[in-house]
Amino acid sequence: MKKPVTLAGAKLTHSCHACAFFHSKEEEYDVLMPFIKEGFDNGDRAFHIVNPAFRAAHLELMEKAGIDTAAAESSGQLEVRTWGETYLVDGHFDQFRMIDTLLKMLARENEPGKISRNVASMSWALEDRPGVDDIVEYEARLNAALPEQHDPVVCTYDLSQFDADVVIDILRTHPMVIIGGILQENPFFVPSEQMVEELQARKARHAATLSEAA
Repeated sequence: MKKPVTLAGAKLTHSCHACAFFHSKEEEYDVLMPFIKEGFDNGDRAFHIVNPAFRAAHLELMEKAGIDTAAAESSGQLEVRTWGETYLVDGHFDQFRMIDTLLKMLARENEPGKISRNVASMSWALEDRPGVDDIVEYEARLNAALPEQHDPVVCTYDLSQFDADVVIDILRTHPMVIIGGILQENPFFVPSEQMVEELQARKARHAATLSEAA
């Protein structure tokens, strides 16, 4: 990291790709807004991906926290994109396209000492769209694609919406995790290559079962 960053009660001293589990929007913003606000106080960039129906509310909550969002967007310090502009371009999810999108964002030239604080809502995967079932594989592949030294990436998940089996797999794809509002190293993390092999083996078994049933 170019300088320490405070996230969910911890000081980051290295790159961070974290899954953040919450039970409500209120809990999510209570935990993440200090991280977001600290970034603006430090002059860092912010890249947020949100539900298109929640974009206005997201900006309003940032305003209430003392962030001049209009000025930040105008200067390029803040970029708020929706699912349709990122994960679900053309109405479907392409994991490789999305990895390229995020890597291009992280690779943008920055002022010396400044970083980009990246927060993404992952509830797009609950929509009935082609490709959304690849979310776990995407998260696993992202670990291998991210540069060794990269800016913090926080993927937020609503525990009231995702099935338990998906939550467990998502947990296994992130080196760090926020649970109960606290950031910690994830003891359940599985390296990218191993996780992708496991997921592809599952797909093969499922395809074989369907073939036998037919």
